[in-house]
Amino acid sequence: MTESTASFRDPAGTCSIVGQKVLRFLQAESAAECEKFLQTASGRNFMARGQLVSTRRLEKPEVAAVLSESPGLARLSAALPAGAVFEHERIRFPSYPHEWPPEMLWEAGRLTLDLGVASLKDGYGLKDATPCNVLFRGNEPVFIDVPSFEPRAPGDPVWTPYGQFVRTFLLPLLANRRWGIPMADIFLTHRDGLEPEDVYRLCGPMERFKPQLLSLVSMPTWLSGKARAEGPKLYQPRTVANAEKAAFIVDSLLKRLRRSLDSLKPSLRKDSVWSDYMATHSYTEPAFAAKEQFVDAVLREFKPARALDVGANTGHFSAMAARAGAEVVALDLDAACVGSLWLRARAEKLNILPLVVDLSRPSPALGWRNSECPSFLDRAIGAFDCVLMLAVIHHLLVTERIPLPEILGLASELTTSVLVVEFVAPEDDMFRQLTRGREHLHASLNEAMFERTCRERFDIVKSLALPGTRRRLYCLKRKGNNG
Repeated sequence: MTESTASFRDPAGTCSIVGQKVLRFLQAESAAECEKFLQTASGRNFMARGQLVSTRRLEKPEVAAVLSESPGLARLSAALPAGAVFEHERIRFPSYPHEWPPEMLWEAGRLTLDLGVASLKDGYGLKDATPCNVLFRGNEPVFIDVPSFEPRAPGDPVWTPYGQFVRTFLLPLLANRRWGIPMADIFLTHRDGLEPEDVYRLCGPMERFKPQLLSLVSMPTWLSGKARAEGPKLYQPRTVANAEKAAFIVDSLLKRLRRSLDSLKPSLRKDSVWSDYMATHSYTEPAFAAKEQFVDAVLREFKPARALDVGANTGHFSAMAARAGAEVVALDLDAACVGSLWLRARAEKLNILPLVVDLSRPSPALGWRNSECPSFLDRAIGAFDCVLMLAVIHHLLVTERIPLPEILGLASELTTSVLVVEFVAPEDDMFRQLTRGREHLHASLNEAMFERTCRERFDIVKSLALPGTRRRLYCLKRKGNNG
């Protein structure tokens, strides 16, 4: 039985992945509060809609069975006397804020505020409000940190995670919109988002007085000295005698956060190098139709349950795979394309998780001992029975200078069964554009050499030359797999 720690920062307990189970160990008091929250109207409603992770408390025999197979978990349980164990739904492919386009971060923020508002009506509040509490099931956000909800005192006029919500949602969205800073550049190095002072340094003198920047960035920065002077007094609990007044203050605060979040909603149309690819690609109509027919035939023949689309662009072939019944993870390094794909998947109810990931530089492992957020490859190796690499290998070969055996070697680790790959000859116009006069570096690359390299790890099931092009599609079956 494999075991890994998914979360350990909460003093109330810890979350571990054991085999295919996600188990949360909670101290007795926290376990009781967790069960109470799950029975509230907001807990039941959001769980029924799939926006709060499905959770159930394990019975004693179930706990004993799990602990008997894992000495590490048995020690963990012993350290939480009289506690309880809860099992959560396992989100098939976890992703993290540094892999999201701004559209997905915005949607995670909206869900967090929705839960914050709804839980207040039931007498609960959130301890924290970070995108790390959200995963995406396909394109739908799911709040996973159930113990984050705690009872609120009726006279409490403070929404505890206000500052964290600003740092991890509003300021990253602001920095992305105003200066084009990618989510990866923010969250790979700033686990808890951006401080107002970080953003203030990016602003010009006059810019700091613009309304949005004034409230979120400039005023907090100017007042930070006063806050430091107050020291511990700043964090002393504050209550008001009138519970209705306290509720009004918190409600007003959340409405202000909602307005700020709405003002930072990513625009529906963003131009980038690749966002118009589907309208401007160099395929003739017969060639593109042949490509579609080839991919469709592979999907119908092999019926993949889980597919990875590398270099998905705006998701034309990701959508084909999803309509064929596959759960799809779609990768592209262009955040504008990934955001457009996410919007499309939501609108068309397609089971696609689009991520901003460059396969030549995939997301690293992060956190304490690199164990809190597994690397993209740790999550992806062997996780798919079909991988699509359409019009992408020549970019890896030329732009990234990754040898062909290395590319196909990684592809053979990502798929357990089928690889659909597009060969682009050095004589192709796009290939020449990428080489910039260095065609001689790829003089040995031709169809025969490509096929020999493929056969080291795959059997060639079929191939198709795209009419009027120097491109050929291949359906490859991973060797050693007869499923």
